[in-house]
Amino acid sequence: MNQATWSAVDNYFCDSLIPTDTTLTQALLDSDAAGLPQHHVAPNQGKFLHLLVKMQGARKILEFGTLGGYSTIWLARALPEGGRVITLEANPQAAAIAAANIARAGVSHLVDIRIGKALDTLPLLEQEGLGPFDFIFIDADKPNNPHYLEWSLKLSRPGTVIIGDNVVRNGAVADAENQDANVQGVRRFFELMAANPRLSATAIQTVGSKGFDGFSMAIVTA
Repeated sequence: MNQATWSAVDNYFCDSLIPTDTTLTQALLDSDAAGLPQHHVAPNQGKFLHLLVKMQGARKILEFGTLGGYSTIWLARALPEGGRVITLEANPQAAAIAAANIARAGVSHLVDIRIGKALDTLPLLEQEGLGPFDFIFIDADKPNNPHYLEWSLKLSRPGTVIIGDNVVRNGAVADAENQDANVQGVRRFFELMAANPRLSATAIQTVGSKGFDGFSMAIVTA
């Protein structure tokens, strides 16, 4: 199997199960035009997150890494009226693109974009009493994943679902000798999940239009 095959299968899944959405398509086009990195989730992955939120009945979501707002829109659309996504983005340019994309999608009233480094923003969320969150999506800089997990636990409750994206690192996550900061961040993230008695967790490998990748999933049990 190769990337062309993986992409073809993803395209088939999307064509079969996910209706064309010009708002989401335009969000990707505008993100590309602005020069943002193409780190957004694939359409079928966005729908996967959307369904997870629906299945859980989440009302309060925390997202690490807004980028152009593509995954944010998928998450927000899964919320009931009165729900809220708080999404954290360090790059002001990306946040501006995201805000425009989110407005076009008609979900601005459900989304609160916080601009700045997440580790600076998270204490403010705690001070404002915005937790606990029902669903947390971690899709930002991987070296800080261990810190993001610690904060996720502070801002969670029993039953909170925590999803981590891009955890396979093209297979490098299995190499204990790999010194790449992204790989080490993910490995430490897994170590902390495994050691924490409040978490029950697993991870899956994926292949598709985003290459060889994967998600971690944890639920807060206490």
